[in-house]
Amino acid sequence: MTSATLQDENDAILACTISRDVQNFDLLIEDMEAALGERWGDLGFAEALAFFSQPEAESLQFVALALDGDDEDNLTMMGEIIMRAKEKSIKVVLIAEDVTPASLHQLLRKGADEFVPYPLPENELQEAIERMNKPDPVAAPQPAASPLANGTSKEGALFVVQGLAGGVGSTTMAVNLAWELATVSAKEAPKVCLIDLDLQYGSISTFLDLPRHEAVFEMLSDTDSMDEESFGQALQTFEDKLQVLTAPSDMVPLDIINPEDIQRVIDTARSHFDYVVVDMPKTLVHWSETVLQASHVYFALIELDMRSAQNALRLKRALQAEELPFNKLRFAMNRAPKFTDLNGKGRVKRMGESLGISIDLLLPDGGKAVMQSGDHGLPLANSAAKNPLRREIAKLAQSLHSLGSSDAEAA
Repeated sequence: MTSATLQDENDAILACTISRDVQNFDLLIEDMEAALGERWGDLGFAEALAFFSQPEAESLQFVALALDGDDEDNLTMMGEIIMRAKEKSIKVVLIAEDVTPASLHQLLRKGADEFVPYPLPENELQEAIERMNKPDPVAAPQPAASPLANGTSKEGALFVVQGLAGGVGSTTMAVNLAWELATVSAKEAPKVCLIDLDLQYGSISTFLDLPRHEAVFEMLSDTDSMDEESFGQALQTFEDKLQVLTAPSDMVPLDIINPEDIQRVIDTARSHFDYVVVDMPKTLVHWSETVLQASHVYFALIELDMRSAQNALRLKRALQAEELPFNKLRFAMNRAPKFTDLNGKGRVKRMGESLGISIDLLLPDGGKAVMQSGDHGLPLANSAAKNPLRREIAKLAQSLHSLGSSDAEAA
């Protein structure tokens, strides 16, 4: 570690840690040394504000603002540090331990570029530095999001998809179900909105080759003032048929939004679309109940393995203990045994009986085509129309649409 003084061009300081006491963040010291060698310095909060005015600050590429729960009384000063850094075109990465989501939200709104939790995950600081050093992409002209028609008042159906274990295919199902609903009828195609609520690892933007943009975070950060225009600006259009709300461009805590925020987003989407499909994070958070209560069908994806069985049982117990509508869950088994696999079908039946659940939907294994479709940013219907998984999801979409049309006619 070196003092924050400029020696010559080859020794110029490239970064600084800013903290109450950097010794409280020993892993940060190690990662800074690994990334920058001796070309970094350490400053206190008050020192940082004075340092930004000095010529030595001109060489800084970024600062690592490290804070813990004891620093939350100094949020005003830390917000000022971030703003002063941004005025000097210096990137800011937040290193936070035991800090409330509200405080993180406030500092991210001030302009911090990256957020990394402490203790630092392996290589996470280096990856954050690389992301910040990437040149800003040249903005290609994007088709304007379809304006939401003023005065329309739909009451769209809400279909939610959540995987009960990693890799069970919940995003694949959400993306393809939304696309099949959007293309279910050539004459009167319903309006469909696909929402990615996996705020940290959501990959719908990858599955549909859509960019992530700042309007999503800005809208989610201030749903109190959200209107049709701000919601519409956060949406992106996929092939002129599907409106998509991607996850934010940066990784943010799942509880940076509250149940009221989620309810406003859902209500706005339902009032402008015939169908709203939501991809949920695997983690249960304090707004999961809001989504469950608002949903018409809540697809819980599992596989024929012990981890899925145990998680399904735990979820069942949790919902029933809180007297939540467990009956809304429709269990869907991905990579289900083939029709001719009698032994596999018997295992599915026994799994359902032992858990006391009904496994209503059996989705076949789509094979390599599913992964290739996601890598190419296309729904299965566009890349592998005859894939067995695509056909099953198309049948599901047709069934849901038929049911919705029947209900509308009855009304």
